[in-house]
Amino acid sequence: MKRVLVTGADGFIGSHLVEKLIHRGYRVRALSFYNSFNNWGWLESVPVNENLEIVNGDIRDASFCREIVKEMEIVFNLAALIAIPFSYVAPDSYVDTNIKGTLNICQAAKDFGKIKIVQTSTSEVYGTAKYVPIDEKHPKQPQSPYSASKIGSDAIALSFFNSFNLPVVVARPFNTYGPRQSARAIIPTIITQIASGKREIMLGDLTPTRDLNYVSDTCNGLLALSECEQAIGKEVNISSNFEISMKDTLELIKKTMNSSVSFITDQQRIRPEGSEVFRLWGDNTLLRNLTGFEPEYSIEEGLKKTINWFTQKENLAKYKFDIYNV
Repeated sequence: MKRVLVTGADGFIGSHLVEKLIHRGYRVRALSFYNSFNNWGWLESVPVNENLEIVNGDIRDASFCREIVKEMEIVFNLAALIAIPFSYVAPDSYVDTNIKGTLNICQAAKDFGKIKIVQTSTSEVYGTAKYVPIDEKHPKQPQSPYSASKIGSDAIALSFFNSFNLPVVVARPFNTYGPRQSARAIIPTIITQIASGKREIMLGDLTPTRDLNYVSDTCNGLLALSECEQAIGKEVNISSNFEISMKDTLELIKKTMNSSVSFITDQQRIRPEGSEVFRLWGDNTLLRNLTGFEPEYSIEEGLKKTINWFTQKENLAKYKFDIYNV
């Protein structure tokens, strides 16, 4: 059994990845951000398993990182602050968590015998597409403090590959959606407002396009890269090679949910001028060539599964759909 650490395991993608790893027979140490309630976030939804160890802590603490990385074979580093609007008001915290946290994990992995790191990046590092589909050679454009912090954290991880031969893969998922996603994201925003009986949906700009990926496909991409020796030292997109506008996403969800809601622009959901990323469409050629990866879910199939989860009463009750989540 391989021993793996998943940081950010209590989050949306992290909790799904933990489930997949356990299903494949890995022994998983899952990091949940410390809180006085001892709440494990979305790991509370993961069935108890003898191969799952949940620990509470903070990757901003270097000594703590040394303890949790010890004896691991692979580290999936998903711990990060990810909300773009919040990065406008608290950028310092993004540097601490995303950059310094990645440094702590990489330093510990180097010191304990060059443990493999799967560094989870984001398509936001590319900014608005200069060409499509976006391949890994596309220039980086820090259009938000969040994006800048992820560019920095990816660079830190790759510097440990170049300087110390630490086996690092930078996995770059494009926009992921599915059960357990944060309410600040557009798809949960649309679904929860419709499911709660709203006749008018509050949203931001609907003109941008995104390359949407169902969470199971994103996790499969992360797993494939963790098992691929040829991916070491590379930055690799995880994407569907397909783009859809936010407006068309809204219409598709409305149709699937048999809704006739109307859309209202909410100014507090509009990004500052120069910060909005207007087009993201990822080229997944490198991932396919390295691993044979192919997405399993179409946008229609993924949205149906997502809607089914969010519209269950016990799940919908976890979301404050009347409040804009920064």
